[in-house]
Amino acid sequence: MKFVVRFFVTALLLASSACAFAQSTAPNVPIMPLDQVKTGMKGVAFTVFEGTQPEPMNLVVLGVLRNMTGPKSDVILIRLQGKKVEYTGVVAGMSGSPVYIDGKLVGAIAYRIGEFSKEPIAGVTPIGQMLEINAMDSAQVESDTAAARNAASQATRTSGPGITSDPTSNTSSFANVMKPIETPLVFSGFDENAIKMFAPQFASAGVTPVMGAGSVDTSIKQPEPLVPGSAVSALFVRGDMSIAGTCTVTYVDAQRLLACGHPILNYGAIDMPMTKAQVLATLPSPANAFKIVNATEPVGAFVQDRHTGILGRFDEQPKMIPVTLTFHGTSKPKTFHYEVLNNAKITPVAMMATVFNALQGMNEYGEDTTYRMQGDINVAGFPKLELQNMFAPTDGGQPTAYSMAISLGEKFSRIFDNPYETPNIQGVELNFDLIHDRRWARLETARTDVTEVRPGDEITIETVLRPYRGEQVVREISVKIPTSSPKGQLRILISDGDTLDKMRRTGSNTSRRFDLGSTIALLNKEHENSRVYVSLLEANPQAMVEDKVMPTLPLSVMNVMEGMRGTQDMVVVGESSVNEASTPVDYVVSGAQVITIDVK
Repeated sequence: MKFVVRFFVTALLLASSACAFAQSTAPNVPIMPLDQVKTGMKGVAFTVFEGTQPEPMNLVVLGVLRNMTGPKSDVILIRLQGKKVEYTGVVAGMSGSPVYIDGKLVGAIAYRIGEFSKEPIAGVTPIGQMLEINAMDSAQVESDTAAARNAASQATRTSGPGITSDPTSNTSSFANVMKPIETPLVFSGFDENAIKMFAPQFASAGVTPVMGAGSVDTSIKQPEPLVPGSAVSALFVRGDMSIAGTCTVTYVDAQRLLACGHPILNYGAIDMPMTKAQVLATLPSPANAFKIVNATEPVGAFVQDRHTGILGRFDEQPKMIPVTLTFHGTSKPKTFHYEVLNNAKITPVAMMATVFNALQGMNEYGEDTTYRMQGDINVAGFPKLELQNMFAPTDGGQPTAYSMAISLGEKFSRIFDNPYETPNIQGVELNFDLIHDRRWARLETARTDVTEVRPGDEITIETVLRPYRGEQVVREISVKIPTSSPKGQLRILISDGDTLDKMRRTGSNTSRRFDLGSTIALLNKEHENSRVYVSLLEANPQAMVEDKVMPTLPLSVMNVMEGMRGTQDMVVVGESSVNEASTPVDYVVSGAQVITIDVK
């Protein structure tokens, strides 16, 4: 009878939480300190098994595990009771479920034991540790911008949707004893091949996809308020393609809520859309039990992602990166609109996965398809990063769409990988032309009919390309010998664009990171791969300072600039590129040739 009274007290708190917590950011629900939790105590937890209404689960306290997840990070061990939970076990999506004892909030279900546990034994993150996030968020300087919050800390493979450790390491067996409950990720509008293809990149960003069934439709209105025990979703991508992770609300007041009881990404300050969610069903499985979830109506943004949980604010509007992909060369143009999280770790891999998925998911896709890509990345305060390139199948066996996606992701990684400022990406717009043919050609030979030239002369280079299963293609390129060219040998490099870019990256020391403006300028100077280039190389040193190139510097100037070399602000290479010419071809060009002539 005593337990029944406690249950109804807790249920009353649950139903009235939206107004009960409205008076202050401090919790008005009674809190049970950790030192009052004793073995044998009985209580109740709430989670959604189906629909939107939280249901009770009886529980008994087994004990307290001190310093279980880190120094001063304790875990309360409980055994859940009841027909439903004993049938489903501790499932992905249950993390954050609030635990009450004697009508007082104790904490959030957040951990489970091993992989194939036969009993619903779970670990609870004490509410006192979760409320530290609340205080941390309240201490944020009001002038902090969303862009500043996007500066992610170093990612670690963490609980949420991931694996806590490298399974090949010696610590993997220890990590499996007590690990955070996975947050099931719903990939809506994605092909399974796309998810598998980019699983390693997601893992390096701290996310190991745990497949969950469901969908994302933010146009659905969900009248039920969020209360402790409700399902809540965090969106990585939203629109025509969506990625969402779902866990359970632990605490809520008029301004904010706490959920999960463990991190999703462990990024610290974040800016991630927060939505309500409907649980369609809870799927029991000894290997991978999870909730089937539909993410629905937006209600704010998650702004903190910490060791003991995530914090969302109802008065925040997340700033995502709008993306538009348009495909031509199909039966009719196809356009995809979606938004991705503005985050140094997630944005590059999200862009790669979504572009690859869009390409693979069209009926017009084929193994011999060639793509022309043209578009831009708009970074506030800087010139647009222009994107123009061509991608064709090669003999390496790697899908063309994958090569294109990797190239795009590398651009985003370089934009974010600067130690000076956080990029505020305003939007991405990409146009693709699909060509149902393998438009790839190898540079077979290159020649010129002169062996000696004078400064100021113009010479013609004849190039021969060998297309895939096609006839030779001849292109002539005229280039002028600079009037300042000294006597002696002059090397002429005939090549594809990638060869020139690799030379520049090698010379500028790729381990060095430039400021954002210089990075964008360097990216805009990269060469297209559907052109043949002729570069004149003199045997005089060339200096490069960030994105600025100073060819054929006199020795006296080099001596003056020697101090910059000591600080690595300046990089010197042995040859100078004194002139460059090119001609477009309707092929992805591969190869390089060198011709040597004498300047008299």
